[in-house]
Amino acid sequence: MQPSLKPASIRSFPVAHAASGLRTALVAALLVPLVCAPATAPVLAAPQSGAKSVDHFAPGSVPAADQALRQRLVSLNHDIQTRGLHDFPGSPEKLITGYSYGEFFDWDLYFENVYLSYYGVSTYDFTNLQMFLNRQQPDGFISRTLNVNTYRPTQMFKPFLAQLSVLGLRQRGDNFEWLRDGDYQRLQKYLQRWFAYDADHNGLPVWNSSDASGMDNQQSRSGDLESYSDEGVDLACYLYRELQAMAVIAGKLGKKDDQAEYTAHAKRLANQINDVFWDEKDGFYYDRNQKTGQQIHIKSIAGFIPLYAGIASPHQARRLIQEHLLNPKEFWLNYPIATYAKTEPDFYNGSHRECNWRGSAWIPTNYMVFHGLLRYGYRKEAKELADKTIELALKRNPVTREYYNSETGEGMGMNPFWGWSSLAYIMPLEYELNYDATDLNKPIRPIVTEKYGIAFGS
Repeated sequence: MQPSLKPASIRSFPVAHAASGLRTALVAALLVPLVCAPATAPVLAAPQSGAKSVDHFAPGSVPAADQALRQRLVSLNHDIQTRGLHDFPGSPEKLITGYSYGEFFDWDLYFENVYLSYYGVSTYDFTNLQMFLNRQQPDGFISRTLNVNTYRPTQMFKPFLAQLSVLGLRQRGDNFEWLRDGDYQRLQKYLQRWFAYDADHNGLPVWNSSDASGMDNQQSRSGDLESYSDEGVDLACYLYRELQAMAVIAGKLGKKDDQAEYTAHAKRLANQINDVFWDEKDGFYYDRNQKTGQQIHIKSIAGFIPLYAGIASPHQARRLIQEHLLNPKEFWLNYPIATYAKTEPDFYNGSHRECNWRGSAWIPTNYMVFHGLLRYGYRKEAKELADKTIELALKRNPVTREYYNSETGEGMGMNPFWGWSSLAYIMPLEYELNYDATDLNKPIRPIVTEKYGIAFGS
């Protein structure tokens, strides 16, 4: 477990009596990653006192599938450490990104750090987080990217900052004092700013555009740049979880009134999601056009995010899963999950020159829906999805890719990729352990190090 300390170069440690030399040594230990061996052999971590022992497997003593997975994980971790860590102006420490061109994105950051949590690494929850928070505008706005040359002045950081904070602080002794001195208020302002994107005052904010939603080319659902028309069911679900995360943070800081208000707001939002987005006739969650007041009848992977958030009723979950998710004519193609129903007229699996969300399979949405299936008791279907996802990433492709053709399994986009697609390799293990690193109320465990003995860093 890492100490519940914040790097001194970003903010002073809360332990007032700690000597500055000790602080420097601790920071160095936290921030220097372990360089992995070549991908031909895994790096094995020595068992820590009181921890479950780690088997040191001799070559050939484990199944070939396990050997392939170990080698892929070590190779992936080496790419993260050598290609994914970049300097950034104003940051005393390196920041993490899945993109070689050095742009740092919002929800990518959350899922990248979910992957690192499997090794007990929380350093990069905080380095990137602090830079985003430091760039907050007076009205609470935080841009969804960090980039040296460009700035997206109208596209908000998707609602994952409070969830990222919980993920990191759970790993640091469950000590949330890191946020007390200023950053808690920044998170509050950021969340308030999100709910200001609500021109009709129904409690459901809008996306700036499909680009801002992260599902880059779903314009027919989420609109063109600066359109501000789409009340996204995915956006509302992320905000629901963000409110829950803020309730956790407020409770840890002893702010009971705030905790109660965030909890109540989350419940109100869940009711609105079911009242506004659910279509009983079709058995699906559709976005709503704020300007026309009408549902946007386009079936996107966004319609399944209420499963991940736990907002759907058992009846709604059954219809979503049986009629749509598992439907081979819509989303359950050869390599699920298609991010767009194949029945949509603008469905296609894309090219290598774009970030295509109109049919390709993306690992983070697979991951969220996988946990939604588990939440509602669809374990057989969750296992099948986990198995198909790791087959897609590990067996069908020699390296990790940015996204995948949902019909052929071909890897697409960046080659190689070391961002959020890394979650594909761990889904079967999370199934085996009945573990969810994104559960806001549970401890975070280094399950890959426990299971395989592979060390990423301190």
